[in-house]
Amino acid sequence: MTGQGWATTGAASGSLPVNLGGYDASRQSMNSGARLHSIDQTLVWVVVALMMWGMVMVYSASIAMPDNPRFARYSQTHFLTRHVVSMVVGAIMALLAFQVPTETWEKVARPLFVVALILLAMVLLPFIGKGVNGARRWISFGIMNFQPSELAKFATIIYAADYMVRKMDVKERFFRAVLPMGAAVGLAGVFLLAEPDMGAFMVIAIIAMGILFLGGVNARMFFLIFAVLVGAFMAMIAASPWRRDRIFAYLDPFSAEHALGKGYQLSHSLIAIGRGEVWGGGLGGSVEKLHWLPEAHTDFLLAVIGEEFGLVGVTLVICLFLWLSRRIMVIGRQAIALDKVFSGLVAQGVGIWIGFQAFINMGVNLGALPTKGLTLPLMSYGGSAIMMNLIAIAVVLRIDAENKQMMRGGRS
Repeated sequence: MTGQGWATTGAASGSLPVNLGGYDASRQSMNSGARLHSIDQTLVWVVVALMMWGMVMVYSASIAMPDNPRFARYSQTHFLTRHVVSMVVGAIMALLAFQVPTETWEKVARPLFVVALILLAMVLLPFIGKGVNGARRWISFGIMNFQPSELAKFATIIYAADYMVRKMDVKERFFRAVLPMGAAVGLAGVFLLAEPDMGAFMVIAIIAMGILFLGGVNARMFFLIFAVLVGAFMAMIAASPWRRDRIFAYLDPFSAEHALGKGYQLSHSLIAIGRGEVWGGGLGGSVEKLHWLPEAHTDFLLAVIGEEFGLVGVTLVICLFLWLSRRIMVIGRQAIALDKVFSGLVAQGVGIWIGFQAFINMGVNLGALPTKGLTLPLMSYGGSAIMMNLIAIAVVLRIDAENKQMMRGGRS
């Protein structure tokens, strides 16, 4: 069948809203050895810009930390060096991930999710997991600490996309379509809450729910899932005194009761952003990073950006993440239009992950949301987070390249 005939047939049947230019649907969408063209350079440069800016800000936020007796044995470049190593390792892993066809990710979806669950269980073991500030979330590999919850986020995207493709014929049935996925996410949640890491569980739950919705689960079931999740999180907060204290501190962080307790981080984050005003105090001019604002190089990096670059800097960061999330979602929509449902759901899952986690981190730094231990993707200090973010972006770039190859008729 000629390319013109295929396009005419597709338009008549309404199966695909895209002219595939001679692509035969009966053959494999893309040979694993075929050359890939037209990598989305704008997306790559936005990611690079966020990472480079994040690297500078991690150095700025951590340069004074050795003055603290707790970090006296560290050099001024300790965190910068480890962050750069993480970026290099992440870039190498991303290059390797880009070589993997999406069909391979679909085949390994279930084993990858099982591996993520096993690592989440292993991190709870005292002789394997590394504890910091009362939380046990890391496995030490010498040059960097690996956080299994970051792998779990990526594995959930791959597994949920594969799950929806397999359950497409029963997506209207709650017990056959939604309940098994809910059970899998719930099991991951049990391990995450034992660490404890409620923030990571929240992100994973939103990713799974978003992919189910985008995969075609009807609105009634979607709102039922949403109601169940909201009820579960409210119950967890009500049952945990220290989580309740965080909510009360969020509501009034500057009160005498909270300013030196649960509201300490939020109050100093707001002070930092307030000091930045419109244009900021200039790179390196932050005062709050000088042992006033805890976790300034990780969870509260945006507050330092606000103090040093002002409203202009914070607005630019928000715009970059908005553009990045939207572009990733568009790539996913293009894949679905080409009848590559798995690839499309994976890309949109990555968009949900990056966008939602950035939204939560920004909301916390700006005092719009209660304090939650989530880093700013691609920018905050954190080895495994940077690595998994880059791998996820590489998979999206692969999906985009396969989309373009397919629209050219599969020609190399």
